[in-house]
Amino acid sequence: MEVPVGPGPRQAGGGLGATRSTSSGRAARTTEMPWARFSAWLECVCVVTFDLELGQALELVYPSDFRLTDKEKSSICYLAFPDSHSGCLGDTQFSFRMRQCGGQRSLWQVDDRSYNNKAPLALQREPAHYLGYVYFRQVKDSSVKRGYFQKSLVLVSRLPFVRLFQSLLSLIAPEYFEKLAPCLEAVCNEIDQWPAPVPGQTLNLPIMGVVIQVRIPSRVDKLESSPPKHTFVTRPPDRTRCFRPVLTHVQTLWELMLLGEPLVVLAPSPDVSSELVLALTSCLQPLKFCCDFRPYFTIHDSEFKELTTRTQAPPNVVLGVTNPFFIKTLQHWPHVLRIGEPKMSGDLPKQVKLKKPSRLKTLDTKPGLYTSYTAHLHRDKALLKRLLKGVQKKRPWDVQSALLRRHLLELTQSFIIPLEHYMASLMPLQKNITPWKSPPQICPFRQDDFLRSLEHAGPQLTCILKGDWLGLYRRFFKSPHFDGWYRQRHKEMAQKLEALHLEAICEANIEAWMKDKSEVEVVDLVLKLREKLVRAQGHQLPVKEVTLQRAQLYIDTVIGSLPKDLQAVLCPP
Repeated sequence: MEVPVGPGPRQAGGGLGATRSTSSGRAARTTEMPWARFSAWLECVCVVTFDLELGQALELVYPSDFRLTDKEKSSICYLAFPDSHSGCLGDTQFSFRMRQCGGQRSLWQVDDRSYNNKAPLALQREPAHYLGYVYFRQVKDSSVKRGYFQKSLVLVSRLPFVRLFQSLLSLIAPEYFEKLAPCLEAVCNEIDQWPAPVPGQTLNLPIMGVVIQVRIPSRVDKLESSPPKHTFVTRPPDRTRCFRPVLTHVQTLWELMLLGEPLVVLAPSPDVSSELVLALTSCLQPLKFCCDFRPYFTIHDSEFKELTTRTQAPPNVVLGVTNPFFIKTLQHWPHVLRIGEPKMSGDLPKQVKLKKPSRLKTLDTKPGLYTSYTAHLHRDKALLKRLLKGVQKKRPWDVQSALLRRHLLELTQSFIIPLEHYMASLMPLQKNITPWKSPPQICPFRQDDFLRSLEHAGPQLTCILKGDWLGLYRRFFKSPHFDGWYRQRHKEMAQKLEALHLEAICEANIEAWMKDKSEVEVVDLVLKLREKLVRAQGHQLPVKEVTLQRAQLYIDTVIGSLPKDLQAVLCPP
């Protein structure tokens, strides 16, 4: 996710040292739990250093009361440093994603529901993974035994705001490496003053005397191929830059992502690896990426054996790696994309070739997409020509990226629209929803019926690309993405059905209904109405405020008609 930075004027005495101390910052907010606002954005901040005896070592975790398991500490240590094969000198920024072990970690546990109900699916909080945003510095330093200063500053979050946290690190890390621990405490205290992330709102986030301005998209926002110029928005990584060597295979890679196929991305460094994996997993938007993905993965990871075993089929995961050893370890994987250092062929980026997996044999295997997969859709040659011409003419990156983003967005929408239309036809008619009967069931999704509907309502209505669309849908039905999409849509439809049922009850004549009903039936109605009301008030049902008020009035009316002893049971003091 991408968040450009809007620098504000540097405040008097700016920089990290100008921030209030932790104790004085807390005094103004005695009614809140410690680090409540900080926890809305970040889980913790870690510092990883190189120790001559231990190797990578966790030097600091802040806030200090945040609990990480030993396995998580070990993973963060290894994921915070580039692999020795990368040879990254200077400053490098990259991302990783790791499985969370265990339950609640701090005194303050953020309630995900309110945020997730408003955020697009792709921007929701990770329920079971931590996302790590790394700023690694390796520079020559004669005062250190090894001759190099090696340290990483890591922001650990469950929010997929890649560009926001990378922008934040580019402000914090250089000053932290100069001034160390007291600066980090001051920065964390500033973050602990930020407003909570709210989808649909533009937020000003002051840090170190500048202001980062960010707008988190809302679920109701209209999808656009490029964000508004003057609004700072979370958006996917710049796909054109990392896709330059694979432009000729973008549609094949889109199909592999759509079908949830296992893919290894072997890149020369963790920044290239993580950028490409994140670009691949975001190219299905607005469809949520439902498979596992690791922007940067090492042989020291606790899940290494689980993900590389040959005793079963490779899992549905996109794995970003930099160590050539993975070529040997993952030869049984069906798709391997090897990216080398950027090379030009004349004034155009050199495109990796499509090769058979059988040619993937040695550690020095040449760059290429090693797969036996044959794309279902024909390549959009006109788009490819425009993109390559844009590179040739040095067209600005944002224009190039908007071209590719629009193409992938239209491709995904053309694929999803027929599914959405068919799904909508499974919803019971509103006239069949009556107040005093359980709402009718959503009709089952029949794949053969859907495939038959494509003849007159298929992707050909919105997409000019030819190919085997039916074959693509058939394979999609077996993928985690169909399962994820169907579960989400079915859940939303069931909630809509329940909301319509609540509205139907609230529009009915409750007094007339109660005339010939037993006390048991009336009490049953109260309990069911209350249950619906609780769900609706918790934003789990899409109902208007007026309906909620009417439902509460109905409950009060019904209870008022009952004998005093029953009223006392239903309305305890």
